[in-house]
Amino acid sequence: MASVILFPAIDLKNGECVRLVHGDMARATVFNADPAAQARAFAAQGFDYLHVVDLDGAFAGQPVNAEAVRGILAQLTIKLQLGGGIRDLKTVRGWLESGVTRVIVGTAAVRDPDFVREAARLYPGRIAVGVDAREGVVAIDGWAKTSDISALDLARRFQDAGVAAIIYTDIARDGALAGLNLESTVALAEALEIPVIASGGLASIEDVRRLMEPDCARLAGAIVGRALYDGRLDPKAALALLRPKRDRGGGKRPAGLTR
Repeated sequence: MASVILFPAIDLKNGECVRLVHGDMARATVFNADPAAQARAFAAQGFDYLHVVDLDGAFAGQPVNAEAVRGILAQLTIKLQLGGGIRDLKTVRGWLESGVTRVIVGTAAVRDPDFVREAARLYPGRIAVGVDAREGVVAIDGWAKTSDISALDLARRFQDAGVAAIIYTDIARDGALAGLNLESTVALAEALEIPVIASGGLASIEDVRRLMEPDCARLAGAIVGRALYDGRLDPKAALALLRPKRDRGGGKRPAGLTR
């Protein structure tokens, strides 16, 4: 079985580390005013890949919390994937040259798929596509608008584009501690050759155990946010579940997850 990566999340709003409920900017809880300190804490806990989203940038269509991201990068000793407001090649290049391991494109994947394909061609293994859905339909612009494309159809656009991963978020579960929507996420993974990462709702050690079940074998990882911040998930226990598989050499990592 391939390794499962658990990505701790840092969502940035007004330069602070927050968590939202269902992506609602009006329902933001500040968990740390110093995102770089939070990133260091996650690294010290043993995580090796960080998930960062510029929430303000997702709404603005361009980076807004760049200073906070650079502050994280200046001190970070682990890998980092970044999303939010990344909609052109200049922004992609700038972040990758700044030390970001992988960038995540969401809204632009709907509006400008040719840009995503070109970015994946120029930076193989370093472009991920964020597929954020309500009832299976993709939301864009920081989840403020609904598109007319399904999650599966959007992901299939990039089947042969060389993207590193699809990050599938069930918006209805995001920040709500309702458990991952593994039925939809696994179905998406089974329909694709691209590695799929689950996001939205991971709430407990039981969710981590569930990721180790045979039907989840195609999943490349999962993102966890609020459960870490409020203490519902013990990072040491979660990583102990995942690492034996990795330390025994139980298979190669999915393509695009080795940087």
